[in-house]
Amino acid sequence: MEIAVGIAAVLLSLGAAGTLYRLAKGPSLLDRVVATDVLLAIVAAALAVDMAYHGHLDNLVLMVIVSLVGFIGSVTVARFATQTAEHGR
Repeated sequence: MEIAVGIAAVLLSLGAAGTLYRLAKGPSLLDRVVATDVLLAIVAAALAVDMAYHGHLDNLVLMVIVSLVGFIGSVTVARFATQTAEHGR
């Protein structure tokens, strides 16, 4: 189990590093929003790995909250982007 958790930690860390690069680099607002959503998914996956490794469900509520924040944030920005695009025509 330690090997699987180590591999998962390395992969999640690499994914988070790439996502943080995209979040900082840009080039557009939508790229940053997608990067934020992916980063929240990586955090949720890390919480799931922690729960599986330690055999508890203590972080389940936090995982649901992180997922909901990511979903609501993405939907909000998508609605804003479509409204901005419609008014710009």
